Amino acid sequence: MFQIHGVLDLIFWILAIAAFIMSAWALVHALRTPARAFAVTGKQSKKLWLVILGLAALFSFASAVGYFGIGLGQLNLFAIASVIAAGIYLADVKPAVSEIGKGGNQGPYGPW
Repeated sequence: MFQIHGVLDLIFWILAIAAFIMSAWALVHALRTPARAFAVTGKQSKKLWLVILGLAALFSFASAVGYFGIGLGQLNLFAIASVIAAGIYLADVKPAVSEIGKGGNQGPYGPW
């Protein structure tokens, strides 16, 4: 019984680490994106996304280090919400705001 519990702890810990990496990646991208890109694409403001993704990174980090408990306690509501928030940003907002500013240096044979 101990080994199964240990394997489940390892799996949930790896998932928590993956959730933190995903949230941190989304937060870094939002920090590097100009605020104008959010307004031009009609997405929520940069400040709101920074707050959402900052909280997502905080909660996913707390889950990864076991602040909320060990074992099945790592898969909690805040960690799931963190994955959802980062997933929405990476799937919907990031592609839209990444297109802003591209194509400004176009020459006759492509970008330069």
